[in-house]
Amino acid sequence: MSQGEARADALPPDQAQGLRKPRMKPVRVIAVSGGKGGVGKTSVSVNLAVALADAGRQVMLLDADLGLANVDVLLGLSPRFTLADVIEGRCTLEDTILEGPHGLAVVPASSGKRAMAELSAPEQVGLIRAFSELERDIDVMVVDTAAGIHDSVLTFAQAAQDVILVVCNEPASITDAYALIKVLSRERGVNRVHIIANMVRSPAEGRELFDKLSRVTDRFLDVTVSLLGIIPHDEWLRRSIQRQQAVVEAFPACPSAHALRGIARRIDQWSAPTGPRGPVEFFVERLVAPPEAHV
Repeated sequence: MSQGEARADALPPDQAQGLRKPRMKPVRVIAVSGGKGGVGKTSVSVNLAVALADAGRQVMLLDADLGLANVDVLLGLSPRFTLADVIEGRCTLEDTILEGPHGLAVVPASSGKRAMAELSAPEQVGLIRAFSELERDIDVMVVDTAAGIHDSVLTFAQAAQDVILVVCNEPASITDAYALIKVLSRERGVNRVHIIANMVRSPAEGRELFDKLSRVTDRFLDVTVSLLGIIPHDEWLRRSIQRQQAVVEAFPACPSAHALRGIARRIDQWSAPTGPRGPVEFFVERLVAPPEAHV
């Protein structure tokens, strides 16, 4: 028994209750990224988060595209505070959280602030560790990273349990996706990546896109890549963006919404994390709690 627990046991029940913080369950953290901009990464992040929340999960969506954030715009939200205010000491992380559809908790970042896009490595790690201060019950956190191979992308992906890479059928998208996988593998020890083929004209085109990418990763990298899902090119998705709503909410019967909900169902079947994987990780304290806390 620790000294703190002994003190709590010596107090009346009502006071002891206040000293014992409830142990929080582990959080599955999923980073969604792309080798280049314009592949639909943020739209995928938003829709997966909304679909998981609609399925009854307690979901947090972190906008980690720190200098060009737009998750709040896609959901029609108006933040009072953002992660820039947290970094500058004007508010706590809890103060930034907005409520989205189905109780989705949204952590907004700022747009057009160069200093946020250029956070130092210690500042990035400090931001990740700040999430350990949250006392919310969370099942899943979706992290919408920036595109490319910037340090912040690598750090946020490394701090997640799973990495999803959104790719479209353009040579630059495939080439840049391979580059990101290579850097994540060789510099950050990420050895498993899930691929979403986005904006394709047919399932066959999506599988062909994945095959192109997997052939080079299998040949040159020690990484397991898997096809998580295929999202068709869909005019209804563009309309939902104009309406500042997730397509799974605005047009739930359209092809892209159907595909996104299917991907969310597959993610929902993933097993809960059982322990920390590396030196930098979101909610790491919840991963090292005693087994009885993970009920």
